[in-house]
Amino acid sequence: MLETDKLFAGSIPENYDRYMVPLIFEPYAADLAQRAASFAPSAVLEIAAGTGVVTRALTPKLSPRASYIVTDLNQPMLDYAASRQAPDDRITWRQADALALPFENSAFDLVCCQFGAMFFPDRPSAYREAKRVLKPGGHLLFNVWDRIEENVFADDVTNALANIFPDDPPRFLARTPHGYHDTALIRRELEDAGFSHVMIETRAEQSRASSPRLPAVAYCQGTVLRTEIEARDAGKLEAATDYAASEISHRHGNGEIAAKIQAHVIVATA
Repeated sequence: MLETDKLFAGSIPENYDRYMVPLIFEPYAADLAQRAASFAPSAVLEIAAGTGVVTRALTPKLSPRASYIVTDLNQPMLDYAASRQAPDDRITWRQADALALPFENSAFDLVCCQFGAMFFPDRPSAYREAKRVLKPGGHLLFNVWDRIEENVFADDVTNALANIFPDDPPRFLARTPHGYHDTALIRRELEDAGFSHVMIETRAEQSRASSPRLPAVAYCQGTVLRTEIEARDAGKLEAATDYAASEISHRHGNGEIAAKIQAHVIVATA
């Protein structure tokens, strides 16, 4: 993982939550929350919570007596997530590294993570840490994006930027969010970490936007792709966004648009 992949700061949390969450994350958050609630957990740990889309979906589904610790490596993301969540005594917000969780062994019966595993620099270590803090028989529930070609708007934006920067195409989306899609590898890494009964379901949804510009802004200015564009030419962010929007418009039309998104949903038993 490149150092720029860690730079969710500044205006990115707000743009991420405003644009990316409704564009691609909300349907999967609802799905993950439903699956999490089906385990009736009493002690939940969420890792790599981002701006809290799963937190907001899952909290109403938990028992009034449940405890819910919500963590992220990045403090600006966590602060933003806390600001979006209604006060709730069940929730504890804590900065934490998924590779070195500051919790006791067997402390949780559910660990969940939405689209975070792709960013872990050492996924086997993260899985071992999740296994360590889970009670025997507890569950690790998470999702990861399928390959970029199955996620149409992300692929459109990546291809558009390759036209603008042909000598050094910004490849953040393909490299990191969509770079961990091999289900055989995912299963093997989980089993090597000590998990059993690994179940993987590939789930397609629709990404919907009110205009072609919305996904262009979402990806170009609401993710670390922004830092890659600005690193190549600090003055080209708006022009790159405009060009990506025009390419999406050319492929999908000028009004409301929709395209496929696809992810793997994984449940592993400790």
